[in-house]
Amino acid sequence: MKTYAIWTIGLSILLCLTGCSTGALEAGGSRTTTQKGEWETERAASQNDTNISQGPFDIHTNIDDVISDPVFADYERLLFPIDDGYYSGDTLGDLRLVWYNNIDPLKTVEIVNTLWQRAHDGETVFYDIYSAEEKAADPDKENTGLFFFRGNPGEKFAICNAGGGFAYVGAMQDSFPHALEISKQGYNAFVLIYRPGAQTACEDLARAIRFIFEHADELQVDTDCYSLWGGSAGARMAAWLGSYGPSAFGEDNLPRPGAVIMQYTGLSDFTENDPPTFACVGESDGIANWRVMQRRLQALSDLGIPTEFHHYPGLPHGFGLGTGTSAEGWLDQAVAFWKEQM
Repeated sequence: MKTYAIWTIGLSILLCLTGCSTGALEAGGSRTTTQKGEWETERAASQNDTNISQGPFDIHTNIDDVISDPVFADYERLLFPIDDGYYSGDTLGDLRLVWYNNIDPLKTVEIVNTLWQRAHDGETVFYDIYSAEEKAADPDKENTGLFFFRGNPGEKFAICNAGGGFAYVGAMQDSFPHALEISKQGYNAFVLIYRPGAQTACEDLARAIRFIFEHADELQVDTDCYSLWGGSAGARMAAWLGSYGPSAFGEDNLPRPGAVIMQYTGLSDFTENDPPTFACVGESDGIANWRVMQRRLQALSDLGIPTEFHHYPGLPHGFGLGTGTSAEGWLDQAVAFWKEQM
């Protein structure tokens, strides 16, 4: 695939995102903005830190205090968007990300506590994918890497890619929660922090795949039938790597994924060699029309490629795990779909 073509697609997504509004959560089994706030408050009040994970943080912890905690060493800046213009809120409970809805504050707390505890216990939770020399030659590569949510030793792996309109990486809603839940089911899950931009993001994902293959023994992962996950822009990354493979983006001729898991993107292009694909989207998504996703999945199915598609009434863009909505439980279905391809 040509660099220009991918750059053009990425630019069009960004223009669409900056010009569209997802609106409030309404009807169809979802919640209004006010109801969502009440639900978050009630849920937070009904659980304590022992329920969501052991660690020093709670919904009242300042985001700056998480970022400055020395246990996170040299990668603390990558936990949240590098450009703070894409998120708001002073505390973990108040975190909001541009273009995202249904952010669960308790899940945010669980993520940072999980990473903190594992790092505190001496476990490596972050890996650089580029060498010091490569980062010196291209300083933008400084802000890349893989967070690792370890599952069972020797199990297969998934790479989760957040969206953000190829303008930023919305990992705390769109890839960290997914990786944590995948790891709870025994699989090894990585979160890629990439350089925004359609071409550079795909190059970073290709490098991440190469890194995991090269360090599979050290990481204790099975590289057969790995899966790529993504939401919005991240879904396009997963789909493009599934369609064309790492070699199309400057890396070795490594196997393509055994399954692609996509959320809320309006991608229409595909190839006859695409991997089995699972997709889900909200019917009230003002950015990614659910019928565009449906047509793509139907086209893959017509080629004999295994697919599974879900669309949820009333849900807007960027619902993440969909906790408390009509989409709740979709991740379990996606893991089951991936298992069927193994």
